[in-house]
Amino acid sequence: MRWTDTLIPTLREVAKEAEATSHQLLLKAGFIRKLSSGIYSYLPLGLKVLQRISEIVREEMNRSGALELLLPALQPAEIWKQSGRYETLGADKIAFRNRSDQEFVLGPTHEEVVTELAAAYFKTYQALPKILYQIQTKFRDEVRPRFGIIRTKEFIMKDAYSFDVDEAGLEKNYQLMYDTYLRIFKRLGLAVDSVAADPGIMGGNMSHEFMVRSPYGEDRIATCEGCHYLASRDIAARAIPKTKPRASSRKLEAFDTPNLKTIEEISNSFRLKPDQLIKTIFYVADGKPVAACVRGDHEVHEGKLRKLLGAQEIRLARPDEIERASQAPVGFTGPVGLKNVKMIADGDLISGSDFVAGANRKDQHLRHVNVDRDFQPDQVADIRYVQEGDACGECGGKLSLVTAMEVGHVFKLGTRYTKPFAGCYRGRDGKDYPMVMGCYGLGLNRILAAIVEQHHDEKGIKWPVSAAPYPVHLVTVNQREEKTSSAADEIYRELSEAGCDVLYDNRDERAGVKFNDADLIGSPLQVIVSDRNLKNGDLEVKTRCTLQSGMIERKELLPKLQSILREISR
Repeated sequence: MRWTDTLIPTLREVAKEAEATSHQLLLKAGFIRKLSSGIYSYLPLGLKVLQRISEIVREEMNRSGALELLLPALQPAEIWKQSGRYETLGADKIAFRNRSDQEFVLGPTHEEVVTELAAAYFKTYQALPKILYQIQTKFRDEVRPRFGIIRTKEFIMKDAYSFDVDEAGLEKNYQLMYDTYLRIFKRLGLAVDSVAADPGIMGGNMSHEFMVRSPYGEDRIATCEGCHYLASRDIAARAIPKTKPRASSRKLEAFDTPNLKTIEEISNSFRLKPDQLIKTIFYVADGKPVAACVRGDHEVHEGKLRKLLGAQEIRLARPDEIERASQAPVGFTGPVGLKNVKMIADGDLISGSDFVAGANRKDQHLRHVNVDRDFQPDQVADIRYVQEGDACGECGGKLSLVTAMEVGHVFKLGTRYTKPFAGCYRGRDGKDYPMVMGCYGLGLNRILAAIVEQHHDEKGIKWPVSAAPYPVHLVTVNQREEKTSSAADEIYRELSEAGCDVLYDNRDERAGVKFNDADLIGSPLQVIVSDRNLKNGDLEVKTRCTLQSGMIERKELLPKLQSILREISR
């Protein structure tokens, strides 16, 4: 492609809101353009990279035996209500009513749609197993889009779904997709961490995330250098202190706290540190009230709590439910004197003493609250998010938290969707059974950004050959010089006819501008044509990843370039 025939609006400066390195470089290099918050246009270079990524994804998915289809982005709201996820999505869903007053959802994901399809066609065990996949635009009304194309309202995904007759089949396909993802990331030059994760609103009982370490990610992973434990912070476990509750001689006493309801208000008014308070959070788990108690500086991990309770559904209690269970308004609840409520205390409360907690009376709190002496929890467990320096649950070493972005996620869904959609098959025995599902997602625009996060320097992007918009960037030092431009035109035709995808910078610009743009765009190889080198029958070839350059005889250019590209692709 000749530069003058395409659209590459390189910039020298970008808006201050562009925090992430990938956001800055993709804007500066003319790969993307912001239309609105969380909504981006992919310009010719950006689209080329997306196409490269998609090609590799398709090749590996097809190699696995998966079948590609295309499902509608516009989905009737009734199928989301049928699965029970309509309310769970909440404000994240983009929904509207059409002229016939039918409600639709712009699909953030496609479990409901694909399960309805599978239920219609996979009616006997002979039709299974099957893996279906698509590459599709998805929509989610992100409350806070950030970091360019890392977190957006409109995003591009490859999502796949497996259908099996039993758990053994699911296990086989889950491992198949897991291995397929590792091959995809390797081919794209991405270093990823595979971590166990919480399935969240997707449902199911197991999932793994593929994470790319980056300071601009929106997730955290917990790691332990001692035993190499690795997990998403959403499920990471810590060791509970093996100590008995501390004895205290201080007498339990009430004190007035008029209109002081929050941890911050109590801490500021009485000069207390948040870790000196007990936070009591009420939940409803499968219809029954549960009180979760943690230190004031910690947050309850609902996933851990749900798993501990073995609950199918868990939600925060409403104000009226809290008052009914504690006999006190919101903000004044505490563990002392609670009756007929299951109480779970976090392990950190055991190693502390003389806490401040709600008195279960309006405008009052208690001081010198101690576990066992003043209240007896039904269970002591790890029910909070891990923090930097916590003890590893595997070896007792110290956990570290690393910021990362999720680029892929695989789930074991089981029968979470096939049961509500009557997705059953007829078995060998003539009986009907629900199909067992898996779900496997890749964020293609996130992968694009992640590659830039891992492959760049102060000059710009350094694309791996597999993802580069153009593997070769042809640059003339002086386009006005007839011998130079004629030689470059001939080289461009030769490489193009040989099947090499080349970006030819044929602009009448200063050499410095063209070299800076070439480094910014980041093609793996730069071929530099100058009158001085042509007189010696040579061309300069620069490898972007190392910034090293050397001379190649003009007549040997094509085989030499092919050899270098093969070498740097390994």
